[in-house]
Order: sequence, then C-alpha cells, then structure tokens
Amino acid sequence: MVQRYQNQHYERLKKQCQGAGRLFEDSTFPATDRSLYFSHGPTKTVQWKRPQELVQAPRLFGEGGISPRDLQQGSLGNCWFVAAASCLAGDPSVWKKVIPSPQEQDWPKPGGSSHAGIFRFRFWRFGQWVEIVIDDRLPTSDGELIFCKPGKRGGPFWCALLEKAYAKLIGSYEALDGGSTAEALIDFSGGISEPINLLEENLVSDPEKKKQLFKTVMKAHSRASLISSSIRPSLGQSLEEVLSSGLVVGHAYSVTGIRSIKLRSGLLSLFRTHKLRLIRIRNPWGSGEWTGPWSDNSEEWKKVSRGDREKMGVTVNDDGEFWMSWDDFCSHFTDLVVCRRVNTHLLSTHKTWTEVSVKSNWKQDVDPFKDRSGGCPNYKDTYLHNPQFVFDVTLNQDCALMSLEQEDRRTQRSTGGGENLPIGFFVFKVEENRKYRLHRQASKVSSSTYINSRSVFLRAELQKGRYVILPTTFSPGLIGSFLLRVYTDRAIRLRELTRDVPERSCLSFCLGAPRIVTSITVHSASGLSQPGSNQDPSVYATIRCERKKVTSRVVKGRNPEFDLKGVFYRKKERRPLVVQVWLSRFGRDVLLGSVSVPCPEGESNQTSVLRIQSKDGTTTGYIVMETSTSSDMLAL
Repeated sequence: MVQRYQNQHYERLKKQCQGAGRLFEDSTFPATDRSLYFSHGPTKTVQWKRPQELVQAPRLFGEGGISPRDLQQGSLGNCWFVAAASCLAGDPSVWKKVIPSPQEQDWPKPGGSSHAGIFRFRFWRFGQWVEIVIDDRLPTSDGELIFCKPGKRGGPFWCALLEKAYAKLIGSYEALDGGSTAEALIDFSGGISEPINLLEENLVSDPEKKKQLFKTVMKAHSRASLISSSIRPSLGQSLEEVLSSGLVVGHAYSVTGIRSIKLRSGLLSLFRTHKLRLIRIRNPWGSGEWTGPWSDNSEEWKKVSRGDREKMGVTVNDDGEFWMSWDDFCSHFTDLVVCRRVNTHLLSTHKTWTEVSVKSNWKQDVDPFKDRSGGCPNYKDTYLHNPQFVFDVTLNQDCALMSLEQEDRRTQRSTGGGENLPIGFFVFKVEENRKYRLHRQASKVSSSTYINSRSVFLRAELQKGRYVILPTTFSPGLIGSFLLRVYTDRAIRLRELTRDVPERSCLSFCLGAPRIVTSITVHSASGLSQPGSNQDPSVYATIRCERKKVTSRVVKGRNPEFDLKGVFYRKKERRPLVVQVWLSRFGRDVLLGSVSVPCPEGESNQTSVLRIQSKDGTTTGYIVMETSTSSDMLAL
C-alpha cells in the first residue's frame, strides 16, 4: 500500500486543476526561499519557473526513454543524489516504481490537451512506499536551472522534478547537501545497502580477494542491484579535488556496467591476459573522466577495432561515462555501495530470499525493566536493556542478510537537529528454547560496525539454532524508532522478546512456580561408536528437564560438536537434568547413553566432562558441557 505524503491525492488535485483551468501550486512546498534553504537566504536572485517557460515543448523523458545521461549535478553538493538517480535511470523496473504512470504524467505533445503542472513520485521510506505530489515550478537563475539539470539543453525534466520531490520529502533543497548515496538507493528501490570499504579488504595485495569481489559485484549488477563508488579524501586532499587521474575526491559515481571479457587470440598478445575485467562508471557532473588505461582516448582502445569492441559489448563516448580496469578501480576508489533489491519472488530463475521485518524503538524509562535505550556493549550494566528479537534457523546452515535502519532525521535540520544516531547490532546464539529476554552475555556470532548512518548492514552465515538480534545505539539514553529487516533462505519468524521471566498465574499456587533457572550447553561428545558397525555414527543430543526437552541437529562422527543450548525454569531444584545421546536411524532411533546432571544453585559457567552410559551401565562415550544455575530468575 502506498502512503500519501501530507495526505495529498494526486488524481484528485489534478482533476480539480483541470476542471478550474489552472496550474497546480503546491502550498505545502511553496515557490519561496523556505523551500530552498533553512540556514541562510539565497545567494543569487531566484525565479521559480515552469518547464514550459524554459523550453517550447518540455518532455518528462527523452525520445529513447530514461537514461543515466539525462542528468547533471547543479550547484548543490548532492553528487550522491545525482549518482543514485543515474543508477535509478539504468533500470526500468526501479524507475517505473519511483515515477508511476510516466506517459500519463508527461506534458502533451503540441496540439494535445493542457497540462495541470502537477507530478508525483514515490520513495521507499521506513518500510513503505510514500507518494510525493509536487508542482512543476523549478528554481532558476538567469533562465537556467540552479540545481539538477538535464544532460542536454531543452530537457528531459524528470531529473529536476525528481530532485524537487525528494527535497520536499526531507524539508528543503539545502537538506540535500551532503547526503548519502546508500540512503538514496534504498529510497529509490526499497533494497538494502551494503557498504564495502575497499581499503579494509586489502585488495591491492590480495589478487584472489580482488577477483572474488569482482565476481560478487558483477553478480549483483546482473541481478539489478544499484551500485555506487567514491574516493575518500586522504591527508592533504579536499572534497571535490580533481586528481591527476581525472577522478574527483569525495565524489559519488554510479556504476553503470561491469564486464568480464574473454579475449580472442589476436588480442592476447596485446594485453597478456585471457580475461579482461572492466567496470564502467559515470560522473554525475556529466563531464570529467578517468584519464588512465581504458579511458575514452587511451592507447588500449586504439588497439581494439570497432568490431572487437562490439563483440566485447562495450561502447566509448565522451559523456562523463568511462571504462577502467578492475585493478585500477580497486587501486583508486576507496568505497563501494551495493544496494541489493532482494528477490523475494517464488517464481524466479535467480536466488530468492524470504523477508521478515519489525519496527520498534529505543526509549528511556527510569525502571530498568522497561528501559530500552541501553547503548552498546561498552556499557555492560545497561546494554541488554535494548530491544531483543529472536528467530530460529531451521537449515543446517543459512545465510542471513540483516539491515537496521533508523528514521530519517534530515527533516529536523531546520530546527538544529538532523544528525543520525550512531547505531549497530549484535547477533547472539542462545538456548534452543529461550522465550524470555537475555540478562547476561550470550555467545556472539556476528556484529555490525557502529556508524552514524541511517542504515547498517550485516551478512552472516548461521548454523541451525536460535538467535537473538540486539539493535542498539552507541551511547545509552538515546531515543528513536528503527526498522529491522532480515532475509534468509528458509522462512523465519522474527519476534520481540518482551517478558523477563515466566509470569505467575493462579495455577502457580496449585502446580508450583519456578524456583531456580539453569542454562546448560552441551558442547561436544567423544569416543562414540555405532553398535555392530565400524562406520562413523550419525548422532544427536537431547537435554530433558521436567517434561521439557531440547534437541540438537544430527551430526556424523565419533567426536561430534553439538553446541546444544537450553534454558530451564525449574520448579523441582533437586531433580537433575538428563542429557542423552541418540543414534539416528531410519525407522527408530537408538539411545547410546545418558547422564544425570544435578545443576545445583550457585553454579556459574561450570565446565564438566561427564561419562554417558547405556541402560546396562556400559560407558558409551563422554560429553563436555557447561552449566549455570541461579535462584535469581533475572540472572540468566
């Protein structure tokens, strides 16, 4: 469902204007200075003009449709937005969502009906698509557009109108200054952005890593991911500084193509390689290009005939778009953003994912049991106060893509706010049967970095079991809303843990209430054998406590690693827990052995190696376990 921003109904407003024979004027984003700036007034005289006042026959798109070459950056420092718009223009399945019914919105051809001066655009915001309605009055100076401009004189105007709609969404044109390509790509696609630090990857010194990243990026591009790159300023460099290579520091470029080309025999001697890895990049300025190998006028292209270029599937034009080798790209660029449009369609030839998302918030409360703003693990006394979300991995191994996104704060810049909170999250492996909140450090399996970005991303390979995600701000006491999205191969149920301990009910007086809590981990077994066979057995472990049971995955081997965890709220503290090891067989499983584990109150991280015995008392192996037990229900 699409939400109407400020409750403006495009069809209704358009019909009203056409009926009255007037052009639409948007009172919610007026043609005044307050729509332009929030911190200062205009530095030049600004006239708001409609496209038909700038050209004789304005068009929303060019003759060939929408293209990355349709736009250039204006006087704002928003190359990040223009780069994202270039990515948008390269994929019809994306821009048709952002620019709905383009033919219907376009100006009529000469002799057609009049246009109402109204347009609509859609952006993905915090879990849903939002429709923005604007009029077509654009800020100009001396008859020229001030901000995003068409790639050539006379249009098309989709880029300038898209920029205006986005400026309205975040409060003003000035609020567009110095944003993030990763965030804009999310807003254009509803995808999840993965930032890749090329410096941390050590690509220059690790050819294999460089090759694998190329494959990853090429696969992402082939699956309609939106990709951008940039160069971080080093010591002594300034933003927008043009390097001797022709590249611009701090500039957001859009990646428009990537090729792995197998060279024919006649070209092998020229380039001394069987495969050529090239990447095509576009400068939002529309001019200013890479001047090194494989640039537009380089010696490399002169050695390749036009026919060979066509066979290679590459074109060379002087239009701000250029090719460079993957090696040079990794040597010169420092950052890459891959915005994946995660495929959740069941009927698809490409890999599909299942998606689950939840919205929640960090909030303060004087009651520590209600406080949900505990900060990161640096704050050991409070960080488990944060919201906690549990899910199960049912496959033996599953890849999970996780994205944590906070609400956009740029609309608060006019009142002195607007800074993102530094956010991140941890993933813990917990007991298979955990239903209540964590109260002590669990086994961490992965974590994101903390950054003051609108969203953070994490990819993790997870084994079968139960996990808790802990989204946090870096410092405690900060408040805000967030959206957590998780994508996995097999469907999961993501739910918030809200209760701290089992609740007492009227039945507790009759049946008894828990007196102690025990957490137990069966790490491994050793010396197991399969009766009547020399083959390695397929086995699994169980933990039983007062009619409750948890079971591990099946593992093959005489010395299996189980990593089976359970937490039990016990009414009968003198009754021991029972750990069993079973032989997995078709038809009927066989008990190899078991052991009783007392788990007395007061144990804390007690590691034991215990002997398991069959029913006749024969030793059938050993298990390694760890236990903790407390009469304080909030201890575990």
